[in-house]
Amino acid sequence: MNDKIKYNSKECISSVGAIDDALYVIGGKWKLRVIAALSEGDKRFNELQRTVTGISARVLSNELKDLELNGFVVRIIHTKSPVIVEYKLTEYASTLSDVLISLVKWGTMHRDKIRKER
Repeated sequence: MNDKIKYNSKECISSVGAIDDALYVIGGKWKLRVIAALSEGDKRFNELQRTVTGISARVLSNELKDLELNGFVVRIIHTKSPVIVEYKLTEYASTLSDVLISLVKWGTMHRDKIRKER
């Protein structure tokens, strides 16, 4: 597969800026993992921490705050006794579905390629 992506200089500069914006919002080790975990359904904090293996409570809390700030996650507080807090993806989070599908496909292809080379 020798297809090369061709950009003129204005498109390239625009693309780099758009990639910077995207990575600022969803980049890092945990954000997409948290979104993927919530795509399975609403979860309480401890459920999320168990689902996203290896994330600390402090980091998860910060990631959830960032995701909420950027409109991907909403925090739902059920005020019955005991008070229950759940996290849920917003409709806006569904705009990432193509990104997640592409990452899954690419990650699977890359893993298979590396295994074949060994």
